[in-house]
Amino acid sequence: MAKQKSQSLSQWQLIWLRFRRHKLALVSLYVLFIMYIMSIFCEFIAPYNSLERFSEFTYLPPQKLHFIDENGKFHLRPFVYGFTSKFDLEKFATTYVEDKSKKYFIRFWVHGSEYKLLGLFKTDIHLFGVDKGGTIFLFGTDNLGRDLLSRIIFGMRISLSIGLVGVFISLILGLLLGGISGLVGGTVDEIIQRIIEILRSIPQIPLWMGLSAALPATWSPIKIYFSITIILSILGWTGIARIVRSKFISLREEDFVLAAYAAGATNWRIITKHLIPSFMSYIIVHITISIPWMILGETSLSFLGLGLRPPVVSWGVLLQQAQNISAVNTYPWLLTPAIFVVISVLAFNFVGDGLRDAADPYSH
Repeated sequence: MAKQKSQSLSQWQLIWLRFRRHKLALVSLYVLFIMYIMSIFCEFIAPYNSLERFSEFTYLPPQKLHFIDENGKFHLRPFVYGFTSKFDLEKFATTYVEDKSKKYFIRFWVHGSEYKLLGLFKTDIHLFGVDKGGTIFLFGTDNLGRDLLSRIIFGMRISLSIGLVGVFISLILGLLLGGISGLVGGTVDEIIQRIIEILRSIPQIPLWMGLSAALPATWSPIKIYFSITIILSILGWTGIARIVRSKFISLREEDFVLAAYAAGATNWRIITKHLIPSFMSYIIVHITISIPWMILGETSLSFLGLGLRPPVVSWGVLLQQAQNISAVNTYPWLLTPAIFVVISVLAFNFVGDGLRDAADPYSH
């Protein structure tokens, strides 16, 4: 009975059923879903604007959430204490001490800085915050007193979207040029393959650095964003093009392809309905590997100061402050954005493994 039911399901329904058995991949998919939702509604979820400064709290360490106050009383609603600061002449830095006379409870749906939700609706409601007069910096602050948690949430929008946009461009170029190379062959195939070999032979990091450094410093953040995406896509399409070409060459003489030709099917239908679905697992794996590659590429360029630049906020831009070893030693919370880079990259890889196994009928 179960076998008959599975035979009535579509290919994508069977893939989803097999994917759900891969628990780690399923959890990773939920993690990525949450991260993308946070990036879409970052203005609402973040307690502060990404550029909002608190000059009296520069390099403030992460605030601790408390449930038990100084008198030993338990509170269901968590709270944070205020801070008092003093300048340490030995360390030549400002140190902060919790002021237990100032207690600020965590509140939801609080009023804060104004913003436009999704760029359309003006509001000042934020997901969470503290009582009036208090501040909450769960991940600490940077050198200008900006909330690191808020900036990480805002950075998700750029760092995660640049992976999707870049891979989409790479996928289109790879399918188009790889398909033409595999089906047409001859001189066209030779030209495309030589271009691929030249691009793949160039060291990636020097190429990124050279192309990124060529961007005018006067360009707007939006222009720089799309330029970085295109730069990252220049090398990204070569891998999928090679896969598509090799699969087209191996499959174009198969019986089901010849039967489709005999039935009068067009080249477009044969490509979209027969050839590409037959090696969809390879394309899925390549996409899920390429997205974290794009994220790491943007992070690396921005970390080196050759990618996105302030006031744009991305994980790579945030990590620029962690270039100085002494600063990291004194303010280790500046490395927090790297944790989110690692989580997102691992999640994409786990999802890719799960999709590869689910899409490949011979893996079970």
